[in-house]
Amino acid sequence: MTASGPAGPISPAAPPAAPAETAGRTLDRLASERATGALHGFAGALYLADGALVHAESPAVPDLGRRLTARGRLSPEAWEEAVAEGGPGYRAGSLLVERGRLSRGELELCHLSALFDAAYFVLSPLDPAQRAPDRFLGEARHWLGPIRPVPVPLLRREVVRRRRLLERAWPRPEVDAAPVVRTSGGER
Repeated sequence: MTASGPAGPISPAAPPAAPAETAGRTLDRLASERATGALHGFAGALYLADGALVHAESPAVPDLGRRLTARGRLSPEAWEEAVAEGGPGYRAGSLLVERGRLSRGELELCHLSALFDAAYFVLSPLDPAQRAPDRFLGEARHWLGPIRPVPVPLLRREVVRRRRLLERAWPRPEVDAAPVVRTSGGER
């Protein structure tokens, strides 16, 4: 599927490449064009502002809200309030800091962790049949708002670093996508 926006068509003119290679070239082009919008694919979406990544989301990883509320750092009500009030103005993240719910550093660290985790899955789909992100919606913005923009070269290095860490820990990629199965007799 091909889409276009201010940055032009996304489909590569060359023969098909691996999903991560295709996505990397697309991201490089969008960064050089200082594009703003959302690059969507099978495993999630990457949001760019002026060519830098400002948010990433994937159903394969917990999002920022889940990370902040799971351990009680932020109540679900405080998170929902920030999303409801700040989301329409693309400043839900900033609202949490302004109201003293989180420090700027806490928000940035948690956001970067969520961003890099989601980007890893968007750019490196576990199933080789999954295609690279191929739909760019120009001028689309994420309701969270920019927290800490990440240059595309830094993002690509982080994705490669994470892949190498996983390969070193367990060099069998089929395990990455296999369902977790509870064994009998084991502790929780």
